[in-house]
Amino acid sequence: MAVRTGASGPALALLLNATVWGLAWLPFKALQTRGLHPVWATAFVYVLALAVLLAWRPQGARALARHPRLWGLAAAAGLTNVCFNWAITAGDVVRVTLLFYLMPVWSIGLAWLLVGERPTRAALGRLGLALAGVVLVLWRPGSAWPLPQGAADWLALAGGFCFALTNALVRRWRDTPEDGRALAMFCGGLAMAGALALAGTAGPLPALSVGWLPWVAVLAAGFLGGNLALQYGAARLKAQVTALLMLSEVVIATGSSFALGAAHPAPVVWLGGALIMLTAVLAVRH
Repeated sequence: MAVRTGASGPALALLLNATVWGLAWLPFKALQTRGLHPVWATAFVYVLALAVLLAWRPQGARALARHPRLWGLAAAAGLTNVCFNWAITAGDVVRVTLLFYLMPVWSIGLAWLLVGERPTRAALGRLGLALAGVVLVLWRPGSAWPLPQGAADWLALAGGFCFALTNALVRRWRDTPEDGRALAMFCGGLAMAGALALAGTAGPLPALSVGWLPWVAVLAAGFLGGNLALQYGAARLKAQVTALLMLSEVVIATGSSFALGAAHPAPVVWLGGALIMLTAVLAVRH
């Protein structure tokens, strides 16, 4: 089978973004133990990242002003970040990550609606396999139905939907300048986190601490690099391919959290996660 090397760059870019997301739980949990709620932490991270981005690529502001539709992308990307960052600090890292990656389910419908990519029978078959895995992840002993339980589950599901919407919008508006798209996503992260924080969902802002700075700087650098990688990869690959490649985050988050004792998944969760990952393997082979 011939290898299409032209797709390797975008695929590697998406893997970089997945690595950032897969390890983001570490600094967010570190900040939470230091008294900083993840919503406030997200706002601080995006203040720093946005300042760096504007200093590096000031032309992004002009691109964003010329393409007001990108504010829809800003809202989707901002909600993605707030929901995911909050979820991984409020719940089990493995469970949250797997629920977040119900994203391929949303992606197939959104890609059809927004981009015009009709799902194939093979894609629908893989979708069914992924859904079976999610049912196992959600199931709890003594529960009649495999439904979300607790704020972390709902935040993970909402974040996954918003992430799928973000990828579909990046694909649909790939004709807009990359600088404008990147700036829109960082503005969205700051705006959504800031609005929720000021609305009182994260409680009052604690006294500022110098101990927060290294973790905030690491997150800002990671999100900046990961966002630009996502811009490059998602604009050049089909939305369904993007969603399935990004499942590598599950491996990274699961392995790191289990190794460091931050997650204790039951055997049924491992089985559900295996089905979700099998979906990705089948998609890559296809």
